[in-house]
Amino acid sequence: MIKEVEIKVRPALVNDEKTIRREAIKKSGLPASKVEDVRVLRRSIDARGAKPWFRLRTAVYSEEPFVEEPALLDNFQDVSEHDRVIVVGAGPAGYFAALELIELGLKPIVLDRGKDVRSRRRDLRAIQQFGEVDPHSNYCFGEGGAGTYSDGKLYTRSHKRGSIIKALRLLVEHGANPEILQDAHPHIGSNKLPGVVANIRQTILHFGGEVHFESHVTDFLLSDGSIKGVVVNENQEFKADAVILATGHSARDIYRLLARKAIKIEAKPFALGVRIEHPQSLIDEIQYNQPVREPNLPAASYKLVCQVEERGV
Repeated sequence: MIKEVEIKVRPALVNDEKTIRREAIKKSGLPASKVEDVRVLRRSIDARGAKPWFRLRTAVYSEEPFVEEPALLDNFQDVSEHDRVIVVGAGPAGYFAALELIELGLKPIVLDRGKDVRSRRRDLRAIQQFGEVDPHSNYCFGEGGAGTYSDGKLYTRSHKRGSIIKALRLLVEHGANPEILQDAHPHIGSNKLPGVVANIRQTILHFGGEVHFESHVTDFLLSDGSIKGVVVNENQEFKADAVILATGHSARDIYRLLARKAIKIEAKPFALGVRIEHPQSLIDEIQYNQPVREPNLPAASYKLVCQVEERGV
């Protein structure tokens, strides 16, 4: 049998497997001699008291072993000769769409106006040091999208749209730390994220997809009310059975193109983020009630909320 229990441990013991096993077995009430394995399912921080705790949701396996799930990539097959789908944009939406297409047996053709993740870094340096901006390779455009060089946080409130565990597992299979499968607020890190993005590209190519950089979509190929492909850099045609636009909110030229071609665009509500900065040491001290953050505690986070016209902001 498998019994799930919640335990709490101090930060100094959060990586101590013996302590976690002992506390989980004790909480489960199962005979220790019959427990074959203990696995951490979920991990979060409780800093409401005088000292912070890690709360761990664990699974205790009694008289049955833990069986590792097969890798998602094990189900992928070569799609090089299959029906083609164009994906415009090599950001998170575009790359995950490409992976989903491969899983469904379709060949993705990913087109991005920017450069690959390594070349893009040089263009970002030109912005920072010389104020030189490449309109197609910058913080908004290029492999990995706008978040590639941020801090790598993986956080969404959109759980009602479906499970996000598949996306997290794919990130782990491409080099992200497996702890993102457990953490309440998973974090890849800006130092690892570019490598993960490059690994996803290699997976797309390995299974027969295509990825083209410096390929700016400038027109759509339409016939009898259906899209048949796109024009890149005003002179090269790519044809496919379907087109997915994963361009992000900054590709205003794509929205103008849609309007010019009389293709319906549906507006949706949006959230405006405002960045408020405080010294991390100050936030850590306030949230964790300690002058110096313990080694196993992550940088503390917080929300600033106020009411404007009876609405939470």
